[in-house]
Amino acid sequence: MFTFRLPLLVWLGIGILITSLGIRQSFGIFMTPISDYFHTGREFFSFAIALQNLLFGAFQPFVGMASDRWGPKRIIILGAIAYALGLYLTSIAIEPTMMYLSLGVLIGFGLSATSYVIVLGTVAKVVPAQHAAKAFGLTTAAGSFGMFAMIPGAQTLLSIYDWQSAMQIFAVLCSFIILFAFFINTAKKEASTPHTMQEDLQTLKEALREAFSHKSYWLIHLGFFVCGFHVMFIATHLPSYVLDKSLPASTAAMALAYVGIFNIIGSYFWGAMADRYSKHYVMSALYFVRTAIIAAFVLTPTTELTAGIFGAAIGFCWLGTVPITSGLVRQIFGARYLSTLYGLVFFSHQVGSFLGAWFGGAIYDYYGSYAPVWWSAVVLAFISALIHLPINDEPVPRLSAATA
Repeated sequence: MFTFRLPLLVWLGIGILITSLGIRQSFGIFMTPISDYFHTGREFFSFAIALQNLLFGAFQPFVGMASDRWGPKRIIILGAIAYALGLYLTSIAIEPTMMYLSLGVLIGFGLSATSYVIVLGTVAKVVPAQHAAKAFGLTTAAGSFGMFAMIPGAQTLLSIYDWQSAMQIFAVLCSFIILFAFFINTAKKEASTPHTMQEDLQTLKEALREAFSHKSYWLIHLGFFVCGFHVMFIATHLPSYVLDKSLPASTAAMALAYVGIFNIIGSYFWGAMADRYSKHYVMSALYFVRTAIIAAFVLTPTTELTAGIFGAAIGFCWLGTVPITSGLVRQIFGARYLSTLYGLVFFSHQVGSFLGAWFGGAIYDYYGSYAPVWWSAVVLAFISALIHLPINDEPVPRLSAATA
């Protein structure tokens, strides 16, 4: 349980993530109607989403640095405008290649400036270190609540209107992100401590050199790469996979919605566990659970029941990686440059997302089956569980020496 009152900025971050990530997680629902509209295979839409995720990650270090230097307010507003513009241009596209700019580049930038790296990096500065993982877990869960709300909403819009109208409605929703951003400067700052004073004396160049020379930082990168592969493959291709099994579209939508609602529980649970136990062991346990869940889903017949169970189970450990990963980076290197250092880690996550989204479509178009990708996901989950075991999550010496 929280023993302190949540700062206003945490609630603002929750509102931003509900909107930004809720819309993003619904894109898998649009694969079939958009592919049918342009008479393309699934690889086309998959590559557009893959490009979006790659650029989402590539922009993260830069928007993180900008946020650390000039504050998050302007960055979030600029990102919300790009996001809304990308959604609108997608809705009026007359050539499929236009989506590489709109759905790929513009929304990729918009997501980078309105999602976890910026929000968690800012929350880290106003939440006490002993409550950081729980606060990160609660904030992360907001994106999942958005997923739970937006995916059935997207399916409903597609049943009433066409996909273009649904995209335009989502573009209007992005205006709420701008509204939330205007109040960010009212949040309270964390009281100064010897540790934070020491962090403030460190330059960005010194922080980067320190992180890049730390072995565990690279292990965190590798683990988060696997997470990206998992979540984007499943978010992009699970609806089509379910439809391929001759199940109704409502089942596909609800499977993803279950991912969102159970991740609300899972994100807080894994964040709370990470505050109580060693973060890298908790992360390893999470990936062992993922290994078992994905393998069980592949080995059992796909029915409405098993699709729903899979959505709930994978949702429980869906983005529990985010509060633990960001918590590890903060615990090892401090909060001063968290947006930058976590932004670089998140880029590795998005490289995995690029491969998960694109590889899924390419393999399906070539083999007519998702089976090779599902088994790749199982193997990668097991490897990631092993990768996290040797991570050293002790604070770097400069932090412990701050009071010397």
